[in-house]
Amino acid sequence: MSQLELTTDPTIPAEALSQARRKPKGEEAPPAGQGGGGSAGIVEGDLAEQARRKYLNYALSVITSRAIPDVRDGLKPVQRRILFTMFDDLRLTFDARHRKSAKVVGDVIGKYHPHGDTAVYDAMVRMAQDFAMRMPLVDGQGNFGSIDGDSPAAYRYTEAKLSRLAAELLTELKSDTVAYRPTYDGTGREPIVLPARFPHLLVNGATGIAVGMATSIPPHNLGEVIRASLMLIDDPTVTVAKLMTKLKGPDFPTGGQLVATKTELREAYEQGKGTFKLRGSWSLQEPKPVKAKSKKPPGGPRIVITEVPWAVEKSALVEEIGQIIVAKKLPVVIGVQDLSTEDIRVEIELDPKGDVDPELVMAYLFKHTRLQTTIKLDMTVLVPSANPEVAAPARLDLKSVLSQFLAFRLITVKRRFEHELRKLEERIHLLEGFEKIFNDLDRAIKLIRTSDGRADAAKKLIKAFDLDQIQADAVLDTRLYKLAKLEILKIQEELAEKRKRAKQIRAILKSDTKLWAIIKTELEELATNYADRRRTRIDAEDLTEEFSAESFIIDEDAVVLITRDGWIKRQRNVNLETTRMRDGDSPLALVGGSTRESIVLFSNRGSAYVIRINDVPASSGHGTPVQKLFKFKDGEKVVAAAPTDPRFMLEFAEPNKPELGAEYEEPYPHFLAVSQGGMALRFTLWPHREPSTRAGRLFGKLKPDDEFIDVFKVYAEDQVCALSTKGKLLCCEVMDVNLLAGPGRGVTLIKLDDSDKLVGAWTSRHTVEVNKSSGGTLKLSESKATVTNRGGKGRPIMKRGTVESLVYPIPETPDFEAGAARLVEMGYEAQ
Repeated sequence: MSQLELTTDPTIPAEALSQARRKPKGEEAPPAGQGGGGSAGIVEGDLAEQARRKYLNYALSVITSRAIPDVRDGLKPVQRRILFTMFDDLRLTFDARHRKSAKVVGDVIGKYHPHGDTAVYDAMVRMAQDFAMRMPLVDGQGNFGSIDGDSPAAYRYTEAKLSRLAAELLTELKSDTVAYRPTYDGTGREPIVLPARFPHLLVNGATGIAVGMATSIPPHNLGEVIRASLMLIDDPTVTVAKLMTKLKGPDFPTGGQLVATKTELREAYEQGKGTFKLRGSWSLQEPKPVKAKSKKPPGGPRIVITEVPWAVEKSALVEEIGQIIVAKKLPVVIGVQDLSTEDIRVEIELDPKGDVDPELVMAYLFKHTRLQTTIKLDMTVLVPSANPEVAAPARLDLKSVLSQFLAFRLITVKRRFEHELRKLEERIHLLEGFEKIFNDLDRAIKLIRTSDGRADAAKKLIKAFDLDQIQADAVLDTRLYKLAKLEILKIQEELAEKRKRAKQIRAILKSDTKLWAIIKTELEELATNYADRRRTRIDAEDLTEEFSAESFIIDEDAVVLITRDGWIKRQRNVNLETTRMRDGDSPLALVGGSTRESIVLFSNRGSAYVIRINDVPASSGHGTPVQKLFKFKDGEKVVAAAPTDPRFMLEFAEPNKPELGAEYEEPYPHFLAVSQGGMALRFTLWPHREPSTRAGRLFGKLKPDDEFIDVFKVYAEDQVCALSTKGKLLCCEVMDVNLLAGPGRGVTLIKLDDSDKLVGAWTSRHTVEVNKSSGGTLKLSESKATVTNRGGKGRPIMKRGTVESLVYPIPETPDFEAGAARLVEMGYEAQ
């Protein structure tokens, strides 16, 4: 079986597992002097085949001996060996005293588990953590870690014993209920599986990553699991949907709220895989009233988090919330503190002055912190085969998991009764021998006294009373006080009782109905003794779907200044005559808009970096380098900027992207990007409306050694002009440049010589000033824009010298009132 098959199909046939455990033909070391190996044990064969065999053996070892739990007892081998060692070797039952964890770890490694002590101790620690296991199997004493992520103390300091519930997995070992196999060194034996009395796989769940497959089974409520098992016993044809009227879904030790509909849960349990959202629980605590004479200002309301999602470190969660507060991403939240003791209590203080909606605050925290996590369900388990030592991995649905457990439970209970019956029959056999002797006790004593020894006495008793050797030896081993009249009566009473019990067991073994009745009774007793209330609530409502980041941004107008040296800052108003810029720097763009809108920065490498205006650092100084906000490449710089505010980008007044064709018509503009190599492309701003990651999004692609020199807004009726360093000017219709649906290289705007390159480009309605290398200047207005076809070589505008640079007009200050009026004129609501 190939690794691809392991990855695509989680079920490996038992035959493959059994075959992999046997030494493949050709792997035996050849005799000395043969095969060129001698004592070195060199094997001749195909390298690919040998590698395949070895890797398959490794993969199967990880699957069956480490990562995947058994469907019958729900345990991985390391967990099973820890529990067996504590129960069988060390007698650390729940009513015993604690013993050092080092003793447990040492015995497990030395006798059963040929792996490191860290792996064993970590598994043992997890079975003792009440925040990790729904029903802990180990009773730990000492520091076994905490929900804050604190590491447990070393195993030389902690002590442990089995919990009371763990006994329900182990006590029937004494009744010959399961098969054993030799330990790894052949000096002892260990159970293949534990005789679990309840579906432990579902109760405590399991996680593990093997080769080509993984398992992720969340914990469930013991009472619900048992009720679902009882329903399946009563009606083997019951569906998963019906079973889920008893088993509602996962139930985590730390509680929380599971966000899933009944349909989503049912489909996940029918398929054996699915994902759900799990979030913490919270409540709103109003501020305490302040006394009249108190000078202390009243505090704001507090959100109290009382439960965190399963497997989330509380301290890390509090730190995440603190970072959000420091970054002022939630202006309405002014503080957080962890007041947890044994119970979780994290208080988030809200601003008493602001109009705070706690639902929105929590929606933000659910979306941006680990207060909400994703829980995966993947019920891949080891399923037994005809060979008791072989189990194959398979993904099961809920009904199959319970069916496999109940089938195992039926075999276990049957073997328990068979073992009890054998012991009863052995005892009855001895008691019947005593009964025969006591009917003629004086004669038996006389035979013993006249015998020449034990062997002779046994021989005479066998002959005289029709006994066998076992009965005769038991009579001879009897103490004299047992010959008293009362003791004889006790033996007769015991014999009657044992015969009655043996008769009952034979009747039970003959009837599956009676066996199932006993299994049901035992399951009901377990539910009575151990079941507790459900901790995790299930809710189909997902608040984060309605959440938007703009909810917490104060809606106000702002202007963002971007300089040609790559500095950026946000202010309420920007006056280019008085605003501070670094020496030698000049303004590249002034972009206005609401703090809830975004600004798009176009780079010379073809990337568009989009940031919400509110997230641009406000400054009265030089500002912030753009590289601090995004991940720029070497030599990358901003060449242009554009707003997404509908007052300045009218197409965004529409709630949705226009249909194909409508976006190309008035009043919707496009953007034209021009490269130094004479290439041009046209694109819309719709793909760049929402904030991007720090890595940005591509708007165009470049040829090697090329870069974009400008990006600007154009309309369908515009003409675009491009000027090269050699003074070649070409003007053409904007519509001649292809509109691209995605990032591309575009088309040739102007053909350039190898030694020539573009200096700049602009729309013909603007007037630009050209600085010549000879020292003079030249103004290019719309009247000088002779429109030709795209892709030409252009016409010369200078007789001598070259173009040194272009002087663009100073950026205009955004006019918010004019933009709002234009919106109203076009039939939209004013912003």
